[in-house]
Amino acid sequence: MPDSKEVLDLAVSIGETMLQSGGEIYRVQETVSHVLEAYGIQDYHVFVITNGIFATVHERREDAGSMVRYVPIGDVDLRKVAEINQLSREISQGSLSITQAYGRLKQCNMPSGPGNLALILSCGVGCAGFGYLMGGRPYDSIYSFFLGMLLELFLLLTAKHNASKFIVNIIGSALVTSCSLVLYVAGTGILFDRVIIGGIIPLLPGVALTTAIRDLFSGDYLSGSIRLMDALLAGMCIAIGVGAAIKAFQWLGGGVLLL
Repeated sequence: MPDSKEVLDLAVSIGETMLQSGGEIYRVQETVSHVLEAYGIQDYHVFVITNGIFATVHERREDAGSMVRYVPIGDVDLRKVAEINQLSREISQGSLSITQAYGRLKQCNMPSGPGNLALILSCGVGCAGFGYLMGGRPYDSIYSFFLGMLLELFLLLTAKHNASKFIVNIIGSALVTSCSLVLYVAGTGILFDRVIIGGIIPLLPGVALTTAIRDLFSGDYLSGSIRLMDALLAGMCIAIGVGAAIKAFQWLGGGVLLL
């Protein structure tokens, strides 16, 4: 039988990856429990909140172990969540040893996915589509497309410097709003409000808000409240950026530029 502390470390590490990637609290807790049981540990306790995992095994034995892991709130990565789910299933089926499970976990944590160019283009297409869905014209969607690419480029640059998410949301939304207003004042004839809505869509914490509500309905009130507060603060920062840019243009034009 594998060492209990090694199993505990594996289970918590798997739960950490899932939690940091946006997995629901109940799913993370079930995953950690399934991994522990798969390697023969029945006496355990697992407690998960939005930014932390607490786990103990064999409390009444000499080989008792406990682990507390702080997990900062990260970006949603559904690819990792899906891969961890698959890893958990294979472990539960008994098809992976401890060493093999660690290797698979390392592969899950390796950065992968589309390149920066694909992300920029995808963001532009998404912004154009949402701009049209929100009442914009195809003409307005063209501008939302380019503003979406500009926003994604800004997000990629700030990600390299680990900038605060709230500051990024304020500056990013202000950037999109300012560019939209400059285009409007320049006489392009766009519906600047629709262009702004389409352009700021990538900043909206939609998945985080959905996960928070799901956690609340699952009875995880503490974790749901933390995620909900995070989503609401992100939304507030976006509103501050948009509102500040609009007010600045109104002030510069004596209140008539946006009429």
